[in-house]
Amino acid sequence: EIGVERRFVPESCPRAVRPGDFVRYHYLGAFPDGTRFDSSYDRGSTFNVFVGKGQLIAGMDQALVGMCVNERRFVKIPPKLAYGSEGVPGVIPPNAVLHFDVLLIDLWNSEDEVQVQTYFKPEKCPRTVQVSDFVRYHYNGTFLDGTLFDSSHNRMRTYDTYVGIGWLIPGMDQGLLGMCVGEKRIITIPPFLAYGEDGDGKEIPGQASLVFDVVLLDLHNPKDGIAIENQLVPESCERRSQAGDFLRYHYNGTLLDGTLFDSSYSRNHTYDTYVGKGYVIAGMDEGLLGVCTGEKRRIIIPPHLGYGEEGRGKIPGSAVLVFDIHVVDFHNPADSVSITVHYKPSNCTVLSKKGDYLKYHYNASLLDGTLLDSTHSLGKTYNIVLGSGQVVLGMDMGLQDMCVGERRTVVIPPHLGYGEDGVEGEVPGSAVLVFDIELLELVSGLPEGYMFVWNGEVSPNLFEEIDQNHDGEVLLEEFSEYIQTQVDTGKGKLAPGFDFEMIVKNMFTNQDRDGNGKVTAEEFKLKDQEAKEEHDEL
Repeated sequence: EIGVERRFVPESCPRAVRPGDFVRYHYLGAFPDGTRFDSSYDRGSTFNVFVGKGQLIAGMDQALVGMCVNERRFVKIPPKLAYGSEGVPGVIPPNAVLHFDVLLIDLWNSEDEVQVQTYFKPEKCPRTVQVSDFVRYHYNGTFLDGTLFDSSHNRMRTYDTYVGIGWLIPGMDQGLLGMCVGEKRIITIPPFLAYGEDGDGKEIPGQASLVFDVVLLDLHNPKDGIAIENQLVPESCERRSQAGDFLRYHYNGTLLDGTLFDSSYSRNHTYDTYVGKGYVIAGMDEGLLGVCTGEKRRIIIPPHLGYGEEGRGKIPGSAVLVFDIHVVDFHNPADSVSITVHYKPSNCTVLSKKGDYLKYHYNASLLDGTLLDSTHSLGKTYNIVLGSGQVVLGMDMGLQDMCVGERRTVVIPPHLGYGEDGVEGEVPGSAVLVFDIELLELVSGLPEGYMFVWNGEVSPNLFEEIDQNHDGEVLLEEFSEYIQTQVDTGKGKLAPGFDFEMIVKNMFTNQDRDGNGKVTAEEFKLKDQEAKEEHDEL
């Protein structure tokens, strides 16, 4: 009988050799005195054979049965179960006892199928791999004995391929089906579903079983469109985005496996762009349509609507992109100021107009409700001359036709507000502004173009009255003193809201036509006289 000494038995032995199995093993063959007569190691390749089919000497056919992969056995085979009384001329003498030191490397059967062992599966699995899907996965490829022959991790690049259309070995085509993104499984493939008798000509020998430890990172189908998952939609949504609108939004961009590749939050700045005009990738252009201010949604974009096969920056080629967005505001370049009146007094007879001096309170915020500024917190009103450029154009428009006591909300698009640049540290660029306004006081202004008007008849000897020392010349001091007296006595009125000295100096400069700092009787003219002379000249 043969003698078998089990010199090493692995802890795990999921399968042992049975008659009819195909095995790959290494061996050292020697005589009892230690003289070596053969070695698979010297040839640099395993011995590959079916067990129990008469392809081996009888003793080896028996000795291999029950072995596990990575098991090592020392086998003594008597002549009658080896080469008998004839031996092998020049190699094995007659009636020789043979010793074999055997290490089993591989084991399979022609009836084997692909084996799949899932050792991690995500709780959520909205989609699994189907035939014709495109996948990105990482893998470690080993033989049954654990020897590594390839790894995508070592190359730091996923393996990207279609499934079920012949781009992969048949066993991997089968083994990937039904996987979820994030799932980890071990796929064991017999050689007839892998690289067969010839191997791959490089790392994989013929008749080798292959073991792939796979983690699926990405999955899509070329027929996929974008997918939208609404996470938060405000109860009040008066307007939804359309092609041509300009949006400001925050986002986190991840791959399907959750890997973050970009975030507007980390830059502390919204992403600002037009939608539906090709300024962003096609999937985002589509995914940003129909959103409300304040809405949060997830947009899942297949690579053919994202960055394609090449990828970009931290985004690998053929990657599905997941954007979690929060819409901060949007507007259209054609938008004007929007006014909503909340309260108007019943005795509303005097309406604000250009040139009026207004005092009002306001709360200023962004469309998402972020407070920017408030006169209430300062404890004083904001005072302007309407239409004089003291506020942004949209506010000048929004304050028109108000009466004292009225309350209204004025929404100002950025092209009528602070534009693309905004106000550093205060107002973001391209931001829509919302002002809640209450008008507290209105002082009627002067007719357009006038800084001072008379409340009564103008003296026919006006120049002489101003020229107090009667030297035929009026200096700025004389002019200023005279105007101040007219205002104090109610005979004249200055445009409200402007600095007295600035107005007087401006009026004096207009009269000082030769710029010598003095006004003579010949230079001195009232505004209506100037207009008449210009008309006569025309």
